[in-house]
Amino acid sequence: MNTNEVRSNDVSGIAKVKNVDLKLEVVVIPVSDVDRAKEFYGNLGWRLDADFSFDNGFRVVQFTPPGSGCSVQFGTNITSAAPGSAQGLYLIVSDIAAARDELVARGVEVSEVFHPEAPGAQFQPDGASGRVSGPAADHASYRSFATFSDPDGNGWLLQEIKTRLPGRGLSNDVATLTELLRETEMHHGEYEPTTPKHHWSGWYAAYIVARQRGRSAEDAFKDATLNIERTREVQV
Repeated sequence: MNTNEVRSNDVSGIAKVKNVDLKLEVVVIPVSDVDRAKEFYGNLGWRLDADFSFDNGFRVVQFTPPGSGCSVQFGTNITSAAPGSAQGLYLIVSDIAAARDELVARGVEVSEVFHPEAPGAQFQPDGASGRVSGPAADHASYRSFATFSDPDGNGWLLQEIKTRLPGRGLSNDVATLTELLRETEMHHGEYEPTTPKHHWSGWYAAYIVARQRGRSAEDAFKDATLNIERTREVQV
């Protein structure tokens, strides 16, 4: 058996493996003063999930931004990274002007809203070249930014997304969820007359989860239908 055959077998084996959800839930940020950082993130209106201290000096504090599925942790003896070295931490918003105004109202120093003229300009320090003042034309998704930092200098990047690229999942806001529920209702209406009686919730749940994972409406329809069929088999 040659090397190419081994690689071919490896690829075919991987193709048969079902994808397992791997959800990024926590990002660790390095800080020099835990209590100061706790006060800062608390003042942002973020939810305090935990503040645990241990006899060996270990302490972990966790905050979650509103609407986020990912949290941040900081503390003592939690990372060897230099305080303030975390940069380019994305916070996705549907209205960047409103998000900036809220941060300013909470006493945070935030850059003006800008869009990059040169690729990567959003990652450069405030005042660097390549940034154009104001949001992108027509508030095009992924193109408008604003930046701020915590007391240690860990850098946060607000990015405005109104419509996600295909396969990137869906935004978690009222307008998007309303549209998704209407879409789900429409497709379930197409499915319901073709199948024995079932509870709509099982079909809705499977369809919505599939769409939020970035699957197409057609594939979500198949997933929801399969879920009902599996449920029916178990009940029988």
